[in-house]
Amino acid sequence: MTNLGDIFGQVFAAIWSNKLRSFLTMFGIAWGVGSLLLLVGLGEGFRSGQRRQMATLGNDVIFMSGGNIPAVPSQHTGMRPYKLTLRDAIDMRTKSASIRDATALLENDSVKQVSAFASSGGTVNGAEPNYPSIRAIPIAQGRFLDAADLAERRHVVVLGKKAATLLFPGHAALGSSLTLNGSRFDVIGIFDKIGHGNNDTSNQECYIPLSTMLEMFPMKGENIPLDAVGSIQYQPRTHGGNEAAVAEAHRIISQNHGFDGSNPDAFNEWDSIKSEQMVDTIFNVMDYFLGGVGIVTLALGAVGIINIMLVAVTERTREIGLRKALGATNRSIELQFLLEGLFLTGVSGLIGMAGAAALMAVLQTLAGGNVQGFDPPRLVPWSAALAIGSLSLSGILAGLYPARQAARLEPVEALRKE
Repeated sequence: MTNLGDIFGQVFAAIWSNKLRSFLTMFGIAWGVGSLLLLVGLGEGFRSGQRRQMATLGNDVIFMSGGNIPAVPSQHTGMRPYKLTLRDAIDMRTKSASIRDATALLENDSVKQVSAFASSGGTVNGAEPNYPSIRAIPIAQGRFLDAADLAERRHVVVLGKKAATLLFPGHAALGSSLTLNGSRFDVIGIFDKIGHGNNDTSNQECYIPLSTMLEMFPMKGENIPLDAVGSIQYQPRTHGGNEAAVAEAHRIISQNHGFDGSNPDAFNEWDSIKSEQMVDTIFNVMDYFLGGVGIVTLALGAVGIINIMLVAVTERTREIGLRKALGATNRSIELQFLLEGLFLTGVSGLIGMAGAAALMAVLQTLAGGNVQGFDPPRLVPWSAALAIGSLSLSGILAGLYPARQAARLEPVEALRKE
């Protein structure tokens, strides 16, 4: 009776005797597996890059700015603009159970920044002390604004990384001073680099206490409140509570400014949570599509293996008949052809996985995380599991049917065939 070692020897001998055909068949499987992993990895790289890009803004942030409302209540023939105020931000923090935190921000890009060494024209922002807890603002040196700075209207400033470099070239910025439109401010902190790539707009900004900003550089125009701010940025109590938080924000703003809060056109806002959910939906569809393309490619390779195994059964009919006449059992014949199919799919699948992983590693080394909104492709566990499962199924199907065909051959009939 043929033992397992003899069967494996016959498997390798059969594959080696048809090297070119075996190579081409294995190449199809390897290409299918590699394509599946690489395509899904590319989709996940885009998803990861978009999430990283969103994370530079902060976690679960909703941005709101002033909008337009009817000039006369309950009428839409004329519209008038309204500005958000510091009172709105305070009410959102203290009067809503759905809002975890809110911060007001006032921007001004016409304030001239001058140090003892250079001048700059980046945006000056009036901010509250809780701003870094809502926005992703890393401090590299010193500190951010605190409650005392706000209460005492101190002349202190926190510089962006590029602003510090431009204003104090070759000198230490922390502890130095500069002037904003001629008024002296002490540098108490410096941000680390924000974002990726060459977009340095955020890194050229600087921050002063909102109370100081409202006093020295308020928003100008007709019928603008003294505590008007450019935007309010807030977070829902929970990640999934953004809809309730938005509804509460609308209620508070409409009550404070005397208009109907049910009109969505009255609000200018951007919900980063909703945008993230939309991006996830898009990339889920991409994963399904790309994964489907990879599986189809893999299935075509499996069909090729089934075909080559059926051809092998036909070519080796006399060999099978001779072996059965010498005592080989149906099970040993079936096992040999099944192992041939599994070996072809298994080895070629591992080669495809290794090739895809190597290519992803090269792209990771070349690109790193320097491309804005895109991360290099990476091996995704679920796609690897899908590839292994598909390979196992393909191998069984590719070997089982031809194996049964071979095992069913009658020795006498097989020996009579040329």
